[in-house]
Amino acid sequence: MKIAYQHLLEHIHCRPSIEEISEKLFQLGHEHEIQDSIYDIEFTPNRGDCLSVRGLLRDLAVFYNINFEFEGYNQNIDSLKIDFVNSEIEKCPYISFLKIELDDLNISNYSGPLKKYFDDLDINKNNFFTDVSNYISYETGQPTHCYDSSKIKGTISIKEINDELIFSTLVDKEINLTGKNLVFLDDTKVVNLAGVMGGKDTACSDTTKSVIVECAYFNPEDIIGKTVKYDIQSDAAYKFERGVDPKSQDAVLRRFIKIISDHANIKNVSMFTKNYKEYKDNFLPFNTNVINEIIGTQISADEYMDYLIKLGFSVTNNLIKVPSFRSDIGSQNDLAEEIARLIGFNNIPIDQIKILHTNNESRAKKENKIKNLLIDNGFYEVINNPFDVNKTKESLKIDNPLDSNRGFFRTNLKNSLIENLLYNERRQKDSIKLFEISDIYCSSEKCLTKKKVIGIIAAGRVGRDHVNFSKKISNDFILSILNNFVVDEKINFEEVDQNVSNRKSNYPIVYIQMDIEDFSDNILEYKEKIAPPEKFVQYMKISEFPSSVRDLSFSVKDFSKLKVLDNAIHNFKYDLLKEVFLFDYYENEKMREIKAGYRFIFQSNTKTLTDNEIDELMADIIEKSLKIESISIPGL
Repeated sequence: MKIAYQHLLEHIHCRPSIEEISEKLFQLGHEHEIQDSIYDIEFTPNRGDCLSVRGLLRDLAVFYNINFEFEGYNQNIDSLKIDFVNSEIEKCPYISFLKIELDDLNISNYSGPLKKYFDDLDINKNNFFTDVSNYISYETGQPTHCYDSSKIKGTISIKEINDELIFSTLVDKEINLTGKNLVFLDDTKVVNLAGVMGGKDTACSDTTKSVIVECAYFNPEDIIGKTVKYDIQSDAAYKFERGVDPKSQDAVLRRFIKIISDHANIKNVSMFTKNYKEYKDNFLPFNTNVINEIIGTQISADEYMDYLIKLGFSVTNNLIKVPSFRSDIGSQNDLAEEIARLIGFNNIPIDQIKILHTNNESRAKKENKIKNLLIDNGFYEVINNPFDVNKTKESLKIDNPLDSNRGFFRTNLKNSLIENLLYNERRQKDSIKLFEISDIYCSSEKCLTKKKVIGIIAAGRVGRDHVNFSKKISNDFILSILNNFVVDEKINFEEVDQNVSNRKSNYPIVYIQMDIEDFSDNILEYKEKIAPPEKFVQYMKISEFPSSVRDLSFSVKDFSKLKVLDNAIHNFKYDLLKEVFLFDYYENEKMREIKAGYRFIFQSNTKTLTDNEIDELMADIIEKSLKIESISIPGL
């Protein structure tokens, strides 16, 4: 947002330099640049209260004696008789309407603050009432919208519609309203996309002498995203999205009347105000000790109170009343942040941090050794989302999830690992062995706690070679791996139903979940079993081209010949043959033969292989295989 230096200076009695104010703004956390005596400020999204001259002056009042109350219309205002229906009280709980009728409209030049606004910021003028509305938003932070009263037909109402229609905005842009939209209507048409932009049909012009000014508070959640959805620029939406002061309407409209009266003769003025909900002030405990503990200071209670009062807070009976324009303040931590930025983060004393000795280093080493142990035995580590997408009877619901896919905390690693296993099975992977080390959550009456556990899951056969292929992964297989490092009674095997997630696994599923602490400390002495290579391993780039898979079934009369076949196949040398393994095994005792299925995976590093190229290789493999004694290929 751009705010002129001179507009701030008019309210600061000591008249600091532009550079001095700049330093104070940085201390307050407002990043900015200075161009031609204009502060171009990037306010954080939580500081919607600063998006105006008044808002920025409220922050600067900590350092300077400032009068940031703007002169308003101080006479009695008649009650406005207006037909208005609010069907969306939760979305628009506070609203006011102001009607102004002028004797004439002969305004040749602007004067006072209105003139300075357009001159100093080099803003293009529109029409009188719209110009005043824009200035009021700049000065107070409260957007208003002006309707030409002669163009309003019947009752004004606000409601959420779910119709698809064309809406012509006051900037001559037609937008297609789709989905749910909060709008103002009269008896014949939509007159305003609430909190975003008014319509062309009721817009003021250079001839407008009677205006209805809308001044409202909207629930920010109902405004967010509208400008992006409809590709329009709206200062009003920018401010409503960040929250405006729900108690400012009367003062804002009185200021509106004052600016009008400085330029034109007012014939009649009347106002309608309706608060559909009682505004509940936010109170926080007044506790200096908590603030000092959070930010590491030793400020007194009087200093703490002085800071708060300068920011617009009030303190009564050890309670802090949060002003209505500070919707971002909700806890002691927020108050501590306010005090810290006022003191200046550079002015907070630095204390030497006491480093506590923990076992985190040994715990990390322990986790790494566990990982190495499992990886050495053919397991793959997986990392899953710590949230459950779907609710289970064990999962814990999150009150304010970031999105629909993060609605529940995991209470175990089993569900995620089962999905990982089935995913690999569906892609014809065999002998799947996975593990995950992560946090799980559990709840008690007092709080939510977490602990780090390891989940191990496996299914399929022990190996791919002809010796181990018939051996199914079982409890004994996993126990043999962990036997030396875990006390037996801490290894609790869980039987997982093969029919899971509406799919059936091909094999029984073995699952274990243990605390990291269940592993004995001698895991730290675990040495990798693989000897270091004599030569440096050469890096080879992974092929960017797809692989092709061919399966071949062999019939073997004798088990000893299966070993011969296995050795022969693994000795086939082809540049394009990247992998070969036994994927199926069946012994027919009646036929006195063994059926063995081998999978051949071909891939090139330079191109996509054609069927003809692979067929030639398979033909050569078949020819060589049939030369082995007691080996046949069914169908050939």
